[in-house]
Amino acid sequence: MFTGIIETTGIIKNIAVSGTNRSFWIESPISRELKVDQSVNHNGICLTVEEMNHNSHKVTTIEETALKTDVSEWKIGDEINLERSLKLESRLDGHVVQGHVDTVGRCIDLREKTGSWEYQFRFPKKFSELIIEKGSICVNGISLTAFDVKKKSFRVAIIPYTYEHTNIKTVQKGDPANIEFDLIGKYILGKIRAK
Repeated sequence: MFTGIIETTGIIKNIAVSGTNRSFWIESPISRELKVDQSVNHNGICLTVEEMNHNSHKVTTIEETALKTDVSEWKIGDEINLERSLKLESRLDGHVVQGHVDTVGRCIDLREKTGSWEYQFRFPKKFSELIIEKGSICVNGISLTAFDVKKKSFRVAIIPYTYEHTNIKTVQKGDPANIEFDLIGKYILGKIRAK
């Protein structure tokens, strides 16, 4: 379980492909503090640490991950948002994030405001019931507030701190983004549909 408050970013240093699996070596300030079998959120995806080497750690994605996320588009040199799992005594500064990406969205608009930035993301219409105006949304692992919510798109506003300390600054129009909708909304919708 995560909060969507990004701890740091890492850089992809190496990629190895074996069948439908992709292994990534990621260099980051927290890599040497990680442990094998630890869950870490990578751009919104909960992945298991397999190895560490100096300032880098290795994770592997499988076919199911590739089908639901943008990992097939990750390249050497890409900056990745990182967050270690929530401790029970921690404050929940963002919202409850599982690291289970629902879909890949696309940035369709980017506007620089006076002291902030606005991004608009498109997503498949079948997820429209899972997002509400001023509700929580997770984009590349970042806990954000959705506004201007439509059937297939939403906007988020980015403050300077988030812009500087996450990889949102690298997202351009047309780029993919991992989207996880709010867990509470999923359970409520599931209960309604079950009746």
